[in-house]
Amino acid sequence: MALIDHLRDIVDDESLKEPGQVRTHMRTQISEMLSDSSGVDPIPDGEPVVLLVVGVNGAGKTTSIAKLVDVAKEEGQNVMLAAADTFRAGAIEQIKIWGDRLGVPVISQQAGSDPGAVAFDAINSARAREVDLLLIDTAGRLHTTHNLMEELRKVHGIVENNSQGFTIRVLLVIDGTTGQNGLIQAKSFTEAVKCNGVFLTKLDGTAKGGVALAITGELGLPIWFIGTGEKSSDMSAFDAEAFARTLLPESVN
Repeated sequence: MALIDHLRDIVDDESLKEPGQVRTHMRTQISEMLSDSSGVDPIPDGEPVVLLVVGVNGAGKTTSIAKLVDVAKEEGQNVMLAAADTFRAGAIEQIKIWGDRLGVPVISQQAGSDPGAVAFDAINSARAREVDLLLIDTAGRLHTTHNLMEELRKVHGIVENNSQGFTIRVLLVIDGTTGQNGLIQAKSFTEAVKCNGVFLTKLDGTAKGGVALAITGELGLPIWFIGTGEKSSDMSAFDAEAFARTLLPESVN
């Protein structure tokens, strides 16, 4: 509604008559809304990074982690994974399979173990091995489940207290098809663990990920990456102008 209100003002001020003119202004406004003004580099060069990856089940978190590993390895970084999703059946095995496939070590414990202990071990191991990028997978929890969100807060606290020498980033994975529920998720996770940016997934179908506007507009949370397919190479850095053109094409069939 804020976007529409602003467009109405532009239409009145410039006495616009043609729909095409309004669409052009709307694309510009969308692009400006989605441009990252946080000044925070998602994965800074030249310094080791701990990337805590959070989000609900089914958002594409594990696949997104694999995509980030693939890109980091292509850039010559020394990468490690931590399987701190110790609650969901098969989650540890899933991360291990990706680790084997991509040729990176995985720190893990038994299913049902303390996820904070996994994060602690992983950070110490990453420090000893001089890892450039440590990605910590966390349990895909519903934002409405209080005790699981508290567990996530504890993991985040362990990461903050034990990551001396590392830059910490918290990446929220959001399914681009979720609509306004994605905004609710983003609010809950940001309140719990101070998310820095978003990985928007599943933009390979008909959904165009309009939830990005709500997340950035209401929370000021930048979209950093987008996933466009199932393969580990199917991702890109977020481009606000390109996204605006996709969301609102030049011509309507």
